[in-house]
Amino acid sequence: MKIHHIGIAVDSLEAAVPVFAKILGCQPKSQETVEEQRVRVALFELENSRIELLEATTPDSPVGRFVAKRGRGIHHLTVTVPNLRAALEQLSGAGVQPLNREPRTGADQKQIAFLDPKTTSGILIELVEEQ
Repeated sequence: MKIHHIGIAVDSLEAAVPVFAKILGCQPKSQETVEEQRVRVALFELENSRIELLEATTPDSPVGRFVAKRGRGIHHLTVTVPNLRAALEQLSGAGVQPLNREPRTGADQKQIAFLDPKTTSGILIELVEEQ
């Protein structure tokens, strides 16, 4: 397992991307809209991980609700797993409940699933399948 990326909720990609570009010394590798998650994503690729800036496309999306309730900031931590379905089964058996019973499509068309923060010490954790 390794850290795949850290998701950071922002009000506006237009405002946040230039700031992170200065801090990280690079431009985003890509920007895309993930319709299923109702979010726009700017992906910064670092040497061993990534940072995803997340802007809600609707106020009632998970990121929109997060920003409304908590403000901008770290939204989730993503770790890689070799087999997403097997990881979800194993974690469910150990008392860690997924928010998604079935894998979903995330950025870069990768298969993802989120874990319920009520069972992960209050932290939203995303699993991403990476071979």
